[in-house]
Amino acid sequence: MREALALAAQALGRTAPNPPVGCVLVQSGQAVGRGFHPAAGQPHAEVFALREAGEQARGATAYVTLEPCAHHGRTPPCADALIRAGVARVVIAALDPHPLVAGQGRQKLLNAGIQVTTGVLEAEALRQQAGFRSRVTRGRPWTVLKYAMTLDGKVAAPNGHSRWVTGEAARARVHRWRNELDAIAVGSGTVLADDPALTTRGVPGGRDPRRVVFDRRGRVPATARALGPGSILVTGPQTSPDPYEARGVTVLPAADLLEALLGLGELGVNDLLLEGGPRLAGAFVEADAVDEVRVFVAPKLLGAGLPPLDRPPREAMHLARTLRDVTTEQLGTDTLIQGFLHDIPTLSPEAAAALLGRS
Repeated sequence: MREALALAAQALGRTAPNPPVGCVLVQSGQAVGRGFHPAAGQPHAEVFALREAGEQARGATAYVTLEPCAHHGRTPPCADALIRAGVARVVIAALDPHPLVAGQGRQKLLNAGIQVTTGVLEAEALRQQAGFRSRVTRGRPWTVLKYAMTLDGKVAAPNGHSRWVTGEAARARVHRWRNELDAIAVGSGTVLADDPALTTRGVPGGRDPRRVVFDRRGRVPATARALGPGSILVTGPQTSPDPYEARGVTVLPAADLLEALLGLGELGVNDLLLEGGPRLAGAFVEADAVDEVRVFVAPKLLGAGLPPLDRPPREAMHLARTLRDVTTEQLGTDTLIQGFLHDIPTLSPEAAAALLGRS
């Protein structure tokens, strides 16, 4: 299963609106077929693994990071393909919460006499699939808030200067995230001040994330580097879409952040890396729209400066939001702290059975 997860990781950021999935077929203790889903519209992981295995798939064990699909979409059902190939056992990391699957793939395999095991390395699979799971269950992307601050909690000097809070290792990690997540978001203030390109740099074989600009008043010019074909402008209903759409920008009117996130979900965005300034970050936190936090802390003391969140303060410590499943990592002299504010949506075999009326 670890090899299947590693295969799925090769497609992170490339499969939206589909999830990243990996599959390994094992016969007599040897891997005979490997595959991953490279992009929406292309064959699923199981199909590539079965093609490579050929006749050796008969009687083999399939390790797959997500429950095989049981419905016709752009491609035929993978559960049917495994059954036709004569696979004897299927080991599934996590069940698929999509309403068109939700235990039906597992049940198809069981009905065909195939042994099925679920929950193997489930936590790792859920982590890979967080964006897809968020979009199909909540209708909105999995939102990751990222920022870098000094030891005394400042993200920039009083004049807004912030280059560079962290060192090269931390900045390289951010570009790796840009390569792996569907979209990156900033606010109008960041675009007007810095005109960032929001591209991925220094990652071999990397790709640029879809760029999202939150600009409620339509202040950002259509010529901004963050805007162009494939990018999204989230704005108010009073903003004229004409100059933006002429440059291939998708204009998404929204009354508030929740409506904006639901709109991004409808556009197929699975996960969103929030790299805006304190105002946008504060608005997301205040709206309880942040799912995961990734913060770099640099061993620097700035004194006066800008805090990471521009939002009303909590009146007491017990009102503070607390991260769960916190991890820390050293990157050069900087410390990376990661944690969750919301749980990744999952689906247990019992819940799947209830959905299928077999509780």
